[in-house]
Amino acid sequence: MDFVIRRAAAEEYDTLGEITAQAYLRDGLLDFGEDDAYLHELRAVGKRAAAAEVLVAAADGGVLGGVTFVPSGGPMADIARPGEAEIRMLAVAREARGRGAGEALVRACVDRARSVEGCARVVLSTQATMRTAHRLYARLGFTRTPDRDWNPLPELDDITLLTYELTL
Repeated sequence: MDFVIRRAAAEEYDTLGEITAQAYLRDGLLDFGEDDAYLHELRAVGKRAAAAEVLVAAADGGVLGGVTFVPSGGPMADIARPGEAEIRMLAVAREARGRGAGEALVRACVDRARSVEGCARVVLSTQATMRTAHRLYARLGFTRTPDRDWNPLPELDDITLLTYELTL
């Protein structure tokens, strides 16, 4: 591994926000492209860091990618229930993909969840088209939880996020 996983520094927030936004845009994950309201949330790393733990994969003084870890009961949680931690907004810069940064970021979240008293599971949401991420989650022991799939925009019928969990 030629990178380290650590908390994001405030001076890295803008860089990580842009990496996350571009990953979602370039991979076609935003239904409304540049006009998607979620783009603002993807770039708002400082807001996330104030409410959760933002981790980065860093190498040679730069950021390769990042993830938001939401401990049990955190305000950034979308689907976590009591006793669950949540992983959100995992993204790796296109030029840094294939180096294991995404997997290392997920593993770091799982390790953190294990250190949270009373945390029994890690949960996450993903889009149906994120097949590379699905393979990563399966490889790490996450299982699908279709009964928890959900739509973040109920006014639009065609958006369903798939959910996964890992029992600790």
